[in-house]
Amino acid sequence: MSRSPSRAALALVAAAALTVPLCAAGPAAAAPGRGATPTHTLTVDPAATGPEIGEHMYGVFYEDINNAADGGLYAELVRNRSFEFSGADRAGWDGLTAWTPTAVGGGRGTATTVDDSGRLNERNRTYLRLDLSSGTRGTYGVTNSGYDQGLAVEAGELYDVSVWARSDAPGGTPLTVALTGADGRALSGQFRVQVRGDGWRQYRGTVRARSTTDAARLSVQAAGSGTLRLDMVSAFPRETFMGRPNGLRADLAEKIAALEPGFVRFPGGCIVNTGSHEGYDAASGWERQRSYQWKDTVGPVEQRATNANFWGYNQSYGLGYYEYFQFAEDIGAMPLPVVPALLTGCGQNEATDDPELLQRHVQDTLDLIEFANGPATSTWGRVRAGMGHPEPFGLTHLGIGNEENLPEEYAENFALFRDAITAAHPEITLIYNSGPDDTGAVFDAHWANARELGAEVVDEHYYNSPAWFLRNNDRYDSYDRSGPDVFLGEYASLDGKLANALAEASYMTGLERNADVVRMASYAPLLADVAENQWRPDMIWFDGDESWGSASYEVQKLFMTNVGDRVVPSTATGGEVPAEPIAGGVGLSTWRTAARYDDVRVTTPGGEVLFSDDFSDGDGKWSPVTGTGEWSVTGGAYVQSDTTAENTLVRTPDLGVTDYDVSLTATKTAGDEGFLVGFGVDGDDYYWWNLGGWNGTQDAVEKTTDGAKEVLLVRPGTIETGRTYDLRVEVRGTSAAMYVDGELWGTITDDAATQEFSQVVTRDDDTGELIVKVVNNGDEPARTRVDLGAEPARPTARMTVIAGDPQAENTRESQPVAPETSTVHGIERVFTREFPAHSVTFLRIPTR
Repeated sequence: MSRSPSRAALALVAAAALTVPLCAAGPAAAAPGRGATPTHTLTVDPAATGPEIGEHMYGVFYEDINNAADGGLYAELVRNRSFEFSGADRAGWDGLTAWTPTAVGGGRGTATTVDDSGRLNERNRTYLRLDLSSGTRGTYGVTNSGYDQGLAVEAGELYDVSVWARSDAPGGTPLTVALTGADGRALSGQFRVQVRGDGWRQYRGTVRARSTTDAARLSVQAAGSGTLRLDMVSAFPRETFMGRPNGLRADLAEKIAALEPGFVRFPGGCIVNTGSHEGYDAASGWERQRSYQWKDTVGPVEQRATNANFWGYNQSYGLGYYEYFQFAEDIGAMPLPVVPALLTGCGQNEATDDPELLQRHVQDTLDLIEFANGPATSTWGRVRAGMGHPEPFGLTHLGIGNEENLPEEYAENFALFRDAITAAHPEITLIYNSGPDDTGAVFDAHWANARELGAEVVDEHYYNSPAWFLRNNDRYDSYDRSGPDVFLGEYASLDGKLANALAEASYMTGLERNADVVRMASYAPLLADVAENQWRPDMIWFDGDESWGSASYEVQKLFMTNVGDRVVPSTATGGEVPAEPIAGGVGLSTWRTAARYDDVRVTTPGGEVLFSDDFSDGDGKWSPVTGTGEWSVTGGAYVQSDTTAENTLVRTPDLGVTDYDVSLTATKTAGDEGFLVGFGVDGDDYYWWNLGGWNGTQDAVEKTTDGAKEVLLVRPGTIETGRTYDLRVEVRGTSAAMYVDGELWGTITDDAATQEFSQVVTRDDDTGELIVKVVNNGDEPARTRVDLGAEPARPTARMTVIAGDPQAENTRESQPVAPETSTVHGIERVFTREFPAHSVTFLRIPTR
């Protein structure tokens, strides 16, 4: 069975665009029926010098989220192979999760998981004990169900199986390992071995699949009597990426490699610094919810620690730091690891008050550099060499921390890491971080501290609506060129449709235009299992035996494989859409909170009443938007009583005005957060004032467009239970001012124009080509006068287009979003080109 879906059925609406003639400008050259007058211009200045684009401009962000490691990129087919799953990973899990005791031919016995002194080693603490009953002819053992539907196997392919075992039977215990169907039917031959001796030993073999299925099982059966102990039961496809043992799933690794990433950021993400920073040892009580600590992930796989993943499952660490460095090297990418800064992130927000522990992690980071770069004779270089890589990996960049919400504490810890690392390894570039948002008090404080500390690079993260990306193409135009550079370590438009990918494409033209300050960028997350995922959107989707790129994957690949070496300055006109006023209805909502609202009143600035409700006549003036929560009129107020519902938005009718004042009283009665007061509510588009959000720690104004949210203003804040607040919102066109108990809380202005037409031009020094990159997010084709500023070497160019229905989305069944490449004619110094609606077009134009 092929792991890559057939692309024979792929259709692209953009194919029609390839038939539009490329021609010289002027009335005589206009395409018939298309109109001679361009609506847009693109002017290139080849004599001017733009910024260089580094070889690491675009990379990938890898995190073990959405089963990205076990059950994903890591090629191991057996789930819970070392019987270490527990309730610390997920409620209801235990050492036999994914395993079923199985008797064949009348065999009898018992299967239990045990944590005692008979274990394989201190860090592999739980093993399987099979107590076999005597006097039977059959066998007894366990069957593993794998990931998703089962183990994905292909007829004729070889699978390497292994098991650690020990037996107390005097003559040993016969053991067989084989692939079966869910019904027990044999799908392969058997690997047979006689387990001898009551000491742990690894037994290895190979089986060949007879059938193709994604729902196989691995059966491990024993005969005879006595006690058999098993651990680290494993099955790998022989064909891993690059044929490496303990290797990676080939189709997923190949899709990542096809991006030609300049770097691979690893291991995250929230798993970097959430949970305890203690070790996995007796002193910590074998802590199972820890930050990602690299020493847990190297050495023989049977000696690596296990851990609970922040995203709600188990990490075997089979794919660890060695495999990561090896993969980055295999695909020609720079490794960019991130280590915990001893502050927890992702909503946990705790600083470690333990200088000894902090110093241990500083030393661990120094040891990581030695593991990557040290000679094979050094302590940690020897470990690397023992794993099969005597030569250094060439580490040059290192991130400290991830999305910490404590700027001052982070700055203090960063300085400790920096001082120690710079003293020993001045060649390493250290990366600061700016928290989880693209704006706000935390973001500003991080940046101020980064400048004060002389940081070289700052890591920014944000996930926003497509509209945000289309309005912020110029975000980095005004960044300080004398300050730190930017690593855009995580970003994505909040959905997986072509419209999202094109919004990201538009934004990427701004990243390239500002390559003198934006040093690196990586879309996130990278991988997602369709059967179990914790975050959307994602770049590459997979199940047990297939994988496919999202619309964003196709756009990212187009940019990443056509970067160029230097920006050629250019300008464009057309496609700018002015911002609209904040118009619509008024809304009330809650998020995991019970609250009561009263005396809602909306007036014009002059005092004319547009809407009022004291709820003396019920709630007939309000309509549900989300249909969630428990709303009722109780005690003369409008009460939402469900403390588990996350968005309970209800709204008034459209006010029909753009300047208005909203006043109301609000009282939190129970729950985690505070109030959500909506304004400009129009279907899935609305603003809301979020007081006491983020588990009662922050206030914000957020904007939702087509259901995707972005933060316009954020600051620390909380709401007291039982206290009544007087709230007021004054809306004037594209601005709003918010007041709490008569005091100004803050103001927002949302007047940025939408850039439906964006472009950047770069030069490829190796080929001598200009790469003209144009994104048209408009509903109409963009007829464009292109002035190259110099004659091209030839009248032809290679053109690649991605276009189509903006709602198109790649799935397992169909991948309608894909590039089409052709040769086009009529390239001159000045020519007219019609770029299709909802498209990204790359023209590679020879100049020599």
